[in-house]
This record gives sequence, structure tokens and C-alpha cells, in this order.
Amino acid sequence: MIIDTPIAIQRVANGETIDESITSVTLIEFPPIKDYEKFDGKIYFMGEEEQLTAVLLQIKLRKIGSPMSIGDLLIAATCINKNETLLTKDKDFMIIKEVEPTLKVVIED
Repeated sequence: MIIDTPIAIQRVANGETIDESITSVTLIEFPPIKDYEKFDGKIYFMGEEEQLTAVLLQIKLRKIGSPMSIGDLLIAATCINKNETLLTKDKDFMIIKEVEPTLKVVIED
């Protein structure tokens, strides 16, 4: 499972252990996670495959009038390519799932 930045920030603020993975987007948005002693997950760095998948997602999203931010696209692309489930509070990822049903998303309240 991959968590996005708001969940990572919340878990660090609460002093919780993080067993899930993150993407390099979260590392860029929240660098303190790199040194967080209770982070036991892995970091997925973006490669060409993720970037190309993000482009394809954006093409599909633009067709339905719902373009997304580069960060969200790259996180979604990583989850798709690595066959990982995304844990997020951001319901916008459900729009990405509409155009790419292979994206697995769990929305945390």
C-alpha cells in the first residue's frame, strides 16, 4: 500500500509508525519523512514508465474535463504500475479511477 502526502504528514504529527510505502512526490512535498525514525516503508521513485502513464491518465482526464495536478497523476501512475493500493483522503483520485479502473484507491475519512 502507498500513502499520499497528507496521510504521511498526519502520521508523523501523531508519532505513528508508517509501514506503508510512499512515492518520491511525498518525499519532495514532505522531506522530513526521510529522517522519520518510525518510517519503515519504501520509497518509489518515478521513472519513465510512471511519467508516460501519467501522460496517458491526463489525456483521459482532459477528455472528461477533469485534468489533475502532476503530483496526483504521478502518485496514481506509480500505484497502477506497481500494482499498489493508494490510501488517501483525497476523493479526486476517484475521478482518476473512473478513467483508469485498474487504480486501486482506499479513501480514509
